Formats: sequence, C-alpha cells, structure tokens
Amino acid sequence: MRLRAFSRGDAGQPVLVCAPYALHGALVADFAPGHSLVGALQRDGMTRIYLTDWRSATPEMRHLSIDNYLAELNVAIDEIGAPVDLVGLCQGGWLSLAYAARFPGKVRRLVLAGAPVDVSTPSELSKMVAALPQPAFEQMVQQGEGIVNGEHMLRFWNIPFSQHDVEAVLQRNLRDGSDEARMLLDRFKRWDRAPLDLPGAYYLEVTERVFRENQIARGRFVALGRRIDLAEVRMPVFLLAGENDIVVPRDQAFATARLLGTQPAWLERASESCDHLSLFMGRRVLTHSWRRIARWLQADIGDLTGGRISA
Repeated sequence: MRLRAFSRGDAGQPVLVCAPYALHGALVADFAPGHSLVGALQRDGMTRIYLTDWRSATPEMRHLSIDNYLAELNVAIDEIGAPVDLVGLCQGGWLSLAYAARFPGKVRRLVLAGAPVDVSTPSELSKMVAALPQPAFEQMVQQGEGIVNGEHMLRFWNIPFSQHDVEAVLQRNLRDGSDEARMLLDRFKRWDRAPLDLPGAYYLEVTERVFRENQIARGRFVALGRRIDLAEVRMPVFLLAGENDIVVPRDQAFATARLLGTQPAWLERASESCDHLSLFMGRRVLTHSWRRIARWLQADIGDLTGGRISA
C-alpha cells in the first residue's frame, strides 16, 4: 500500500480514507476537480487527509491475506498518529470496521460509505457471490497462479460504462463538447479499464468469510488473532448510503447500525438519490452529504450530543 498524504501542515485531526481493495484503484476517492472526495473534505476545513492506495498484486503477493491488509492499515495509522478519523469506502468499509473493532483506541470517529457488512440483507453483489460455489472462485485463483487477474474480474462482472452511465456517476452533463467533459470521460475510461490484480488468498477469504459466511456481522470474524465483536464498537459512526445503489443497497448499508455498540446519539445516517460510485465521485453528493460528514467530523462535542466524546 502507498499512503497518500493530502496535508496542509501538521495541525488538525487526521483523517484516513480507506479505499476499497477490490476491482478499481484509489482514484475513486480523488478522481478529478469537482469529483474528489479528498477535495471535498479539504474545502470543508479538513487539513490532514490521508488515503490508502492499495497496490495491484504481484506474484510475490499471492499469499497475502485479510490480516496482512489490516496490518498494513495499522502501520499506516501508527505512522500518521492515532487516533484517526477513519473513512471506509465500499469494501474499504468492512475493512475499516474490522480495524476499528480490533483497535478501538486508535479510531476516534468512523464513516462507512456504501459499505457491505451484514450481507444477510441482500444485494446484487452478495447474491452473485452466493450463487457461485466456492470452487468457482478457487478456479479463478488457480488460473492466475495464485493471483486474481483484474481484467478477468472485469469480464466476470460485465459492467460496461456508457457515456450516460458516466454522467450519472459524476452527476453532470458531459455532452457539451468541452475540454473538461472530454477529460472526464477519458479519465473515467482509463480508470475503469485499469483494474487491480488481487492476491488469491485475500480474494478467497473475502468471498468466503465476508460474503458467503457473513462472519463480520455474525460475530465470527477473527482479525489479527482476535475475534471481533461489533457490539464493542462504541465510537461515533456515520453511515452513508445510495438510494439507487445495487452494489450495497441502502437497507444493507444501514443494517450495520443495529450491530454496533454506538449509542444512538452518536450514530448518524444519510442517504443520497444516487448509485454506488456516485457516493464517492458524484458532484451533488460531494457538495451535500460529504459536507455534512466533514462538519460532523469537526463538530465540537456539544454539537453532537450535548455531552462529551473522548478521543
């Protein structure tokens, strides 16, 4: 993992954005001006922002597991200086939640945006994983000699993006023939067509433990040698969902709330009329819900609860 720093000085509460280690790269969090989650947080006063940029897997990485990536996250947070505000995007959300449950003293506040956790609430993603026997995923790993090829995954998911789709994701009209419109379309196409390769061990653990067995939600997930209990997650949590999201539907994203030990006054929810990728790239979402999230992260304790939240 490369730890990207977007900092303006050493003052301020650090925010670590955990990008998903799945099909696409971390550009999802810093796509382009006006479509950058990092930029949105900066505009609303955040001065110390960091981003996990997960590397595409090499043959030497084929045996890396979920624990290896939790350990990488831990090293990054120790380097930044705990406690951090942790922002998990999509599959970076379940990883962030597992980390917060494993090391609660190192996370001050937690944001989960379009994050699959309790997959007993169905989605197109969880149904697709459940419909395939685990040997099918094992065969994909064997074909790649221990690596899951990103281009093969693209063909497997079969999610082509038309110009209309890109406009919906970015929440803007790209048909005006401007240089900016052409730049955004080209950038999106290049990002979409440069998928990440994944370590086979990690990929099989995610499909089996997170999606097929729902271990995180069922309290059976072991992270770095310790079984985690989401009821012990008591820090303030903000859940963000897309109303038209078929990858992580609103009900699934919000189902996480009932699993947590966070008191109701410290739990926030927001939903946007958008699809999955718009949660991280959409112009309206970035100027609406992410502004609210930035203010929530910076809020004085009395603004949240009238009480006191310890760091």
